[in-house]
Amino acid sequence: MIEKKATNIVWHEHKVTREDREKLLKQKGIVIWFTGLSGSGKSTIANEVAYKLHQMGKLTYVLDGDNIRHGLNKNLGFSPEDRNENIRRISEVANLFVDAGLITLTAFISPYKKYRNFCRELVGNDRFIEVYTKASLETCEKRDPKGLYKKAREGIIKDFTGISAPYEEPENPELVIDTDQYSVEESAELVLKKLEEMNLI
Repeated sequence: MIEKKATNIVWHEHKVTREDREKLLKQKGIVIWFTGLSGSGKSTIANEVAYKLHQMGKLTYVLDGDNIRHGLNKNLGFSPEDRNENIRRISEVANLFVDAGLITLTAFISPYKKYRNFCRELVGNDRFIEVYTKASLETCEKRDPKGLYKKAREGIIKDFTGISAPYEEPENPELVIDTDQYSVEESAELVLKKLEEMNLI
């Protein structure tokens, strides 16, 4: 995955455990991992789900692709290597948030199966919910809220997922939402229903 350069380090155990924090918060720390093309609705739906969970008294946090690149990952571009490092770092952050007992929602294109699965393995299969916001390329281009597809078609943006870079669709996500068919509100309700079915809320 990545070369480990740190040496002479030892894991330090803490007196307050994840179970202690979850008991305090009255919730289970999980990751709801939204993946899909740019413009498929990941961030919008993640934020709506977070809002609805907050209204239910749940402690949530949304890790959004663009927001993270303003700080933690501002030194990364969009080459395959940088995309992988972007998701690796987010996976580690999400894992810390899960350990803190938070319901963590991530909204990243995360185009490669290998690195989405890295997060699943890191946090544990019972704490990782992959939500594929599926929309046709035509729909995403029509929405194009940031004007990125237009720039990609003009060759201004290189390595753009769906145009000049690949997107590997999830094979067995916990939930697929066809955002061509469902509104933001309906999509958020589908996520909440899935969490209830899995006894996570």
